[in-house]
Amino acid sequence: MVVSALEEFAQLVAPEIEDERIDLLAAVLAVARSEYPKLDAEVYVRRVDQFADRVRAVLPRYAEVPEIISALNRVLFIEEGFRGNREDYYDRRNSYLNEVLDRKLGIPITLAVLYIEVARRVGFAVFGVGMPGHFLLKFFDAAGHPTVLDVYDGGRVLSASECQARLEQVFGEHASMQPEFLNTVSRRQILTRILNNLKNIYLTSRDFRRALTVIDLILVIYPRSAEEVRQRALLRYNVGQLKGAAEDLELYLKMAPEASDADEMRLLALSVRRTLIQMN
Repeated sequence: MVVSALEEFAQLVAPEIEDERIDLLAAVLAVARSEYPKLDAEVYVRRVDQFADRVRAVLPRYAEVPEIISALNRVLFIEEGFRGNREDYYDRRNSYLNEVLDRKLGIPITLAVLYIEVARRVGFAVFGVGMPGHFLLKFFDAAGHPTVLDVYDGGRVLSASECQARLEQVFGEHASMQPEFLNTVSRRQILTRILNNLKNIYLTSRDFRRALTVIDLILVIYPRSAEEVRQRALLRYNVGQLKGAAEDLELYLKMAPEASDADEMRLLALSVRRTLIQMN
């Protein structure tokens, strides 16, 4: 029996699975399979394994942190040539890890997932940092002191002032760095950020059917998100999935009965139900 990408993703991020035990690589590839149903995830897992083998091969037996970072950067960014897609940042392929691995192009968060997974395989813990507008990575030395990396810029170590500069590049010169911007994020948060990137790309291009697929994945992680349920209802309405739209509208009203748009959504739900009755 073939398991759908949605079912596979749900199994990988099930609520009973502790966040740190989520197989991040498998989950990101399940997201990709929602767009590429014939994708063979094992092909890409083996490729990541091979990158890790090459990093491990150049490390001394008792490698220091700078040596590990240097080896990771050398294999991924110099030898393999992975880089940020500055020419077409919002190309949807930048958010699907199979495409990133095939094209050697990505955005900060997908390049970060690759880096995290290769580093993990060589025994080095690297964590995602959810800075607004520009995803980063962080690792800690033996004394617990953090260092921030930008994989969109070849794995370069960033100072505090350079983190501020990254923020200003996205939000303008008046943007102010807040301490929480450099906090580490969970695996579920990483997955949600990838999915939100895709959702926004598809909404901007009015590709509502693909946006629906992405929202289904987001709701696997956050099934009680009233805003996502509302958005799915409206997308279903727009693509003619009236029964699903009505169910989502009614669910949204139960979840957020005092929402500012509750009356409007109630009227829409009633209209959709009437249309369904007329169709039968």
